[in-house]
Amino acid sequence: MLVVSLGGSPSLRSRSSVLLERSKHWLQQHGVEVVGFQVRDFPAEDLLHARFDSPQVLHFLELVAKADGLVVATPVYKASFSGALKTLLDLLPERALSNKVVLPIATGGSIAHMLAVDYALKPVLASLKAQEMLQGIFADDSQIAYGEGSAAAQLAPALEQRLENALQEFHGFLVRKPRAHDPALLTESLRSARWSI
Repeated sequence: MLVVSLGGSPSLRSRSSVLLERSKHWLQQHGVEVVGFQVRDFPAEDLLHARFDSPQVLHFLELVAKADGLVVATPVYKASFSGALKTLLDLLPERALSNKVVLPIATGGSIAHMLAVDYALKPVLASLKAQEMLQGIFADDSQIAYGEGSAAAQLAPALEQRLENALQEFHGFLVRKPRAHDPALLTESLRSARWSI
């Protein structure tokens, strides 16, 4: 199983990145391969000018195409998710998330920003034809206390439990997800089959 994790914060120190790293470690401990991307790792010119032929963008598109699931984490700015994340999502093909499970995560200054997940982020992910869109996680800034590195950050117990529950649900969908068949193997099976009338 392969999952792409995508961080939407342009800042090096970010509460949404803390939750994304926690999710990545949890999934890896449960046998899932996770490849991580942050919007700040992409050259700004590639995003602003929609350079589909950029090596970093091509690598991202290739891994999203291969992935079984996507975990997206973003801070909420002005009642929406980060603009840098939107420019990167705009580079994905129309049906890029078909046959994929998606877990959205967002952080904001107060609980008033919680609806940004449902009314801003989820519609964009749905337009990319996500097969399963999970409820997602919203955390206000008071629920995450910084430490030295994401592993040292402290989560409020209620948030930690919600994250654990969401990851268990996400993992369950990944495990139950039907695997695509290799067309070459199917063709060979049909060729070697015995037919009778």
